[in-house]
Amino acid sequence: MGTDSRAAGALLARARTLHLQTGNLLNWGRLRKKCPSTHSEELRDCIQKTLNEWSSQISPDLVREFPDVLECTVSHAVEKINPDEREEMKVSAKLFIVGSNSSSSMRNAVDMACSVLGVAQLDSVIIASPPIEDGVNLSLEHLQPYWEELENLVQSKKIIAIGTSDLDKTQLEQLYQWAQVKHSWITSALGGACPLVFASHCSVLCWTLMGKLLSEASFQEALQESIPDIQAQEWVPLWLLRYSVIVKSRGIIKSKGYILQAKRRGS
Repeated sequence: MGTDSRAAGALLARARTLHLQTGNLLNWGRLRKKCPSTHSEELRDCIQKTLNEWSSQISPDLVREFPDVLECTVSHAVEKINPDEREEMKVSAKLFIVGSNSSSSMRNAVDMACSVLGVAQLDSVIIASPPIEDGVNLSLEHLQPYWEELENLVQSKKIIAIGTSDLDKTQLEQLYQWAQVKHSWITSALGGACPLVFASHCSVLCWTLMGKLLSEASFQEALQESIPDIQAQEWVPLWLLRYSVIVKSRGIIKSKGYILQAKRRGS
């Protein structure tokens, strides 16, 4: 573990970008020894085990190359969708913008998810509330650039349906009235009355789902614990995408996992 950690630390000290993907969590086998109690606990566990597995497989050639972009994954768990079965599958994702104020991160996340899963488009993408400064109330102006990018992704046929998460009734009404491409989905981690009332008026679906999954601090803690030989505070997570692939006719989850992008400060 010590040698693995040192090699990983040396790579991360030179790299500018980290792409972390868990692959299909249903293929983890021995890596998944316990059932986490929360989504946040599951994510932290996935980040650490993915980093540990990747560290144990670093080749001497990779260390000599010192690439700017590191692809960190559990190789045996990677699973693309069979093209012959694509019509039978529903590919859904929830996107969390964490340490980036750029809506362009959304296209990057969707493109990477499509590449990882071997598909041309995602059936649905829900975006969590974007990051804002402490003490600032989320407004339509904060939401607009992110929704515009989702609309662009719909128009370019990278996504079929789009939705929002954890907005109150006023925020939902303002965004819905302004948007060119309307919500197909609304999710709420609170299960409160306001989103449900709005959903009944606009004929969109609402159900209870997870809230915030990842913070800069929690990512850095997971990184530091897995690879002690680094300055974890130099790394900032930009976005996190949680995906699931469901067999339409049976409602069975065939695949699920996480994809994350982080950057080193100043790079």
